Amino acid sequence: MNQNMAAAMELRCWGGDWGLPSVHSESLVVLAYAKFSGAKLTVSPIDWTWKTLTATVPELICGNSALQEPTQILNFLRKQRFNADYELSARQGADTMAYIALLEEKLRPALLHTFWVDAENYANVTRPWFASRSPFPLNFLVPSSHANTALSRILLTKGEAPLHRISEVEGKIYSDAKECLNLLSYRLGSANYFFGNSPTSLDAFVFGFLAPLYKASLPSSPLQSHLRQLDNITGFCDNILAVYFSSDHPCPPPPVQETMDANLQKLTQLVNKESNLIEKMDDNLRSSPQHKPHRPDPKPSPASEKNSTPA
Repeated sequence: MNQNMAAAMELRCWGGDWGLPSVHSESLVVLAYAKFSGAKLTVSPIDWTWKTLTATVPELICGNSALQEPTQILNFLRKQRFNADYELSARQGADTMAYIALLEEKLRPALLHTFWVDAENYANVTRPWFASRSPFPLNFLVPSSHANTALSRILLTKGEAPLHRISEVEGKIYSDAKECLNLLSYRLGSANYFFGNSPTSLDAFVFGFLAPLYKASLPSSPLQSHLRQLDNITGFCDNILAVYFSSDHPCPPPPVQETMDANLQKLTQLVNKESNLIEKMDDNLRSSPQHKPHRPDPKPSPASEKNSTPA
């Protein structure tokens, strides 16, 4: 066993609320993947400290190594044989990369806008939450710093020169996000997870991106309303919380009819095209050491437990 494997792993991240282990999407991705792969992490919330302004979260500390960003952290965990993607085929690995790229391109800008740019949500939910978890005088600086970063990121990724106002791209942002949610719902179907009977890194990313939007009490969010109509996606989030984070949540809303309109079909073709490209470009997609990973036995979902109960 190498030194890194023997060292304890500490994850620094934003704390939890709304029935979630963390309200921060990137932190949720890492927390979920650690649960799926069996990695034991010591979670250290940065709430109430001066690190709320300077810290890059999530941050994984292991021995002399310090890693930020979910992708880097997940790659590190895989090298330590905590690999939730161990049983995926090359094609499924390519699909995973394509869907994660889609989340970043189509969904993240709308999430940033919902929590940090929408005036009503920012004033009533986001700003009070982060301000209350930062010491004076950072309680004034932290929310505005995050809001400015979010706005800049949206304009950088979605704006087209010359760009003068965020309102010029709002419609496109939310249209793309709703199409992305529809595609995820269509791809998941009636399954518990996106690939097989065990959750993988794609499940961790989808959960991390969507759970805060699903659970937050937002006064203004058409995107949240759209998400809550997709019963299989909300059920997906509830199932992960119940099975891996020991939470009990209310039943999801009534189902809506699944339709595959022209936009959804176009988006599906885009993902398939990107997946094919990734598969062709990377024949060594699963070139990490092929040892039996340290991962727990798949936990049964509440639904499967109910079905297996003797009459």
